[in-house]
Amino acid sequence: METRRWLVRLAVAASMLGARIPLAPAQQPIAEAHKVLEIPLGLDAYMPVPEADPMTAEKVALGQRLFYDPILSRDGKLSCASCHELQNAFTDAKPVSVGVFGRRGTRRVPALINRGYGSAFFWDGRAASLEEQVLQPIQNPNELGMSTQGVLQRLTNDREYRRQFQAAFQSDPTAENLAQALASFVRSILSGDSPLDRFLNGDTGALSPAARRGFDIFRGKGNCTACHMGPNFTDEQFHNTGVAWHDGKLLDIGRFAVTGKDGDQGAFKTPTLREVARTSPYMHDGSLATLAKVIDFYNRGGNPNPHLDPELHPLRLTPQEKQALLAFLRALNGTVQDGIIQ
Repeated sequence: METRRWLVRLAVAASMLGARIPLAPAQQPIAEAHKVLEIPLGLDAYMPVPEADPMTAEKVALGQRLFYDPILSRDGKLSCASCHELQNAFTDAKPVSVGVFGRRGTRRVPALINRGYGSAFFWDGRAASLEEQVLQPIQNPNELGMSTQGVLQRLTNDREYRRQFQAAFQSDPTAENLAQALASFVRSILSGDSPLDRFLNGDTGALSPAARRGFDIFRGKGNCTACHMGPNFTDEQFHNTGVAWHDGKLLDIGRFAVTGKDGDQGAFKTPTLREVARTSPYMHDGSLATLAKVIDFYNRGGNPNPHLDPELHPLRLTPQEKQALLAFLRALNGTVQDGIIQ
């Protein structure tokens, strides 16, 4: 499988720099999204798409129109793209989300790149699929603030939307096919072909000397691969880094609200590191403004608290090592694409 080949190439490259990298199990494909999408260098050639919602060009095109259309918001002024901006790798530059009527959320807008490879959605993982995830921002009063029924009525009253839904689903708009159209478009939002990807595919000049040193630190002393692993640089798991811990208490209980498990208190999903240099500010609450501050945060071992992930500990990186790690993270910026590539 492509995942396995990617990890083997990564392990070989890491060994050239004197580092070790764990190999994760390869994903099993559910559907062949590559028949619709052009998968960029560095990602799995097969994307796991639910059999009940196969990707088609018609679904992606409909989902793309919906994604950019303020018809989904209560005030008719905001769209999904108002927060998930192409130029910012499908997030925005605000610490927390800002929805209809200026209503502020409590968490950072997640970057939507490569979410077709995801297995858990939202910072707390409360959605298990993209089809489940995409309707929640429409219904959230602090985001788009619409009822599903209200959106469906608007779409049904629009002749062109009815035509597109018929073309994609042979049906008028329903909650199910609205979710499928939006999910299909989100699966088309991909990032790859970064300097690291080109390096792993044989272009030895694609990484600068500083980025190569940072690559070594990322796999070794920095212990970043404990959470950021695989082609998408995330384990899709939940970890307490202490970001939400202030003055002896958790300001956001995170994953615990979903599972009720004590060990999930203050735990949040590992975000992808692809395009990380253009997705500031960082963390679930947007509290760290720069990548340099993120590196400093992990260098000191996060914020100690009763549920701190055991992988976190002071790293004792030198200033030169911090700069090298920063150079490597910047080398994870690549090409962001969305929709059907003609």
